[in-house]
Amino acid sequence: MTPVLLLAAEKESAQVTDWAARIGWVVGLALFVALVYWLMREGWKWRGTLQGDLPELPVTPDDPGPARLTMSGRYHGSTTAGQWLDRIVAHGLGTRSRAELTLTDAGLDVVRPGADDFFVPVAQLREARLDKGIAGKVLTEGGLLVVTWAHGDRLIDSGFRSDHAAEHNEWVEALNSMIETNTREGAER
Repeated sequence: MTPVLLLAAEKESAQVTDWAARIGWVVGLALFVALVYWLMREGWKWRGTLQGDLPELPVTPDDPGPARLTMSGRYHGSTTAGQWLDRIVAHGLGTRSRAELTLTDAGLDVVRPGADDFFVPVAQLREARLDKGIAGKVLTEGGLLVVTWAHGDRLIDSGFRSDHAAEHNEWVEALNSMIETNTREGAER
């Protein structure tokens, strides 16, 4: 019976929590997170300032003509053509959003709820292809519709993903056919 008493005598009470130190660590961590968020936001604004030479985005003409194709899905952003990590943030092009795309004889109309809409005239379209990634979004091979277009003196890649990925091939064919026709007509003039 003596060993039981010895075990009970050796037990000590639990250590008391040092609340001042714990609160200090939590406040320090919260300040660090706030600083990182602020630095990220300033970097985003600085990138927009550096891209300030980009002209305003074209708006949809009053009568763009009948729709050749329509697609609903997501807009994943725009980058400098051929540089899939160089995101363009000027004029809201860096904002991811839902998107409704409409292809007409006048060009490509991109309607984005909650973000700025834009229009790419057919004369500015350069190429359409399937790809797997664009600035912060990587998908399976061919999971992203990438449209290359000229804006000012820059070539821009804009990435879209349809709600129905099977539509991507039809869009690539239609866009490239439209671009080829427009290029051929421009060369004949």
